[in-house]
Amino acid sequence: MSAVILKNSVQSSKLQTIHFASIIIQGNNYSNQPYIIKNPTTASLKRGTGGRSSFNGITCTVFGNTGLVGRYLCNRLGKIGTQACHTYVQHLILPHRSDFYFSRQLKLCGDLGQGRRIYFQMHEIFKCSKDWPTNNFSYENVHVEGARRIAKIAKKACVERFIHVSSLNASPNPKPLVLKKGSQFLKSKWEGECAVKEEFPEATIIRPSIIYGMQDRFLTYYSHKWNQFMLTPVLWKKGEQTEKQPLHVSDVAAGITAIILDNNTAGKTYQFVGPRRYKLRSLVEWIQRSITDEWENNGSKILDLDTALFFRLKISLNDAFGITHKINNLHWEGIEKDSTSDVVLKDLPTLEDLGIELASLEELGAWDLKLYLRDSYYDKSYEEYKLISPPECIPL
Repeated sequence: MSAVILKNSVQSSKLQTIHFASIIIQGNNYSNQPYIIKNPTTASLKRGTGGRSSFNGITCTVFGNTGLVGRYLCNRLGKIGTQACHTYVQHLILPHRSDFYFSRQLKLCGDLGQGRRIYFQMHEIFKCSKDWPTNNFSYENVHVEGARRIAKIAKKACVERFIHVSSLNASPNPKPLVLKKGSQFLKSKWEGECAVKEEFPEATIIRPSIIYGMQDRFLTYYSHKWNQFMLTPVLWKKGEQTEKQPLHVSDVAAGITAIILDNNTAGKTYQFVGPRRYKLRSLVEWIQRSITDEWENNGSKILDLDTALFFRLKISLNDAFGITHKINNLHWEGIEKDSTSDVVLKDLPTLEDLGIELASLEELGAWDLKLYLRDSYYDKSYEEYKLISPPECIPL
């Protein structure tokens, strides 16, 4: 769960929050009508030529800024001065509970003095970047109570916008696939949406599909040997019954920024999905072909999770002993969530409705996979490179 709080410098008592699960924005009118400044002061006037050094009287606080999406979003918010309606984010406040050096790269999102990092305690606002519950924080604590707390505080502070990032397949009763009770992650995400709507009815809900990018939890997971059995991937029903629409992290950040700049998005629910749909098996096969030549040599096999007994034991042991750290994110809840097919409702808007031009997995994903090439110490000659065929798409 992550969050961002924005504060207007004119009315410093009114906070705006982006909570990542949530985003809150206040005080700007991005329509063609002139913006009327209430209680004008020198701090409320735009200054600068645009970009990272400019100022428009808005302060943005980002919770979860060291995460995958948080890093991209901070950069977007820091540079939208010349690219989005001539509005500038003046000051980024970046609360974190990690080592100081984990967030130091975020200083570059704004000019000198534009970013401020603050250490905060977990119990002040529930926040957890893990996909599994820990001894200290359950799904209920993070996805429901934490989201409700930020939304309630934001409402009391009289903020105008609140954006809550949930999950695409959030449901009150997820269909059980691997686990008897279904995905508790997706269930708690649904309950978090309901909690936010109770406290902040005008909140905007974002439901993203699987997000990929450098150091993500998708390409990293399926390219790692630890998540395989003897260099053979293991999937529920061999990945034949699971369909996914992954999207790049930069598109997620662009979509959130577009929502921030459009007050007409308030109260709506958006589905963030990629431009193409694939079977999970096709995606995993493409990943394996991209990172190693051993895939073809070993027969290009994928094992069924139901019959891979030793791999199931490995998952259970990783779940039991990895309370605070699951090796390469291998755990039963993650497998249940990844085995759930993406459900895209036709009556809800998507990224295309925000005017975002989506990147294809075959292009950006192939570049990101270079980080996970096996035998990367060997420098191939031009003749040794093979043309990797893209994963087979499913008609939308």
